[in-house]
Amino acid sequence: QVQLVESGGGLVQAGESLRLSCAASGRTFSDFDMGWFRQAPGKDREFVAAITWSGGTTYYADSVKGRFIISRDSAKNTGYLQMNSLRPEDTAVYYCAAKVSGTPYYSSWHYRYWGQGTQVTVSS
Repeated sequence: QVQLVESGGGLVQAGESLRLSCAASGRTFSDFDMGWFRQAPGKDREFVAAITWSGGTTYYADSVKGRFIISRDSAKNTGYLQMNSLRPEDTAVYYCAAKVSGTPYYSSWHYRYWGQGTQVTVSS
């Protein structure tokens, strides 16, 4: 079992930045790939970014590429999502998730462990 807890959400203005954290406990976090997803009201949950268990490879949705940076610190059992140049359309609940390696990074179906989510609101 892996328990995930997100933090760092909040209300910001367009153009500002936020850094989300995902603290893991339980099984060794470094055994799993990590992803961030988001869900806006009335919309499906969508992929945002992912990073492999080693931290060597990252993936991003086109909508956040060049603005968001995913990273992880295995020594701290923590993952991060640095969000820059935020836009109102980035407003959503953000979830971190963990999955075993070798499965598609963009599909929420393959992530076995999920955090409770943290709200990010970007005003115009």
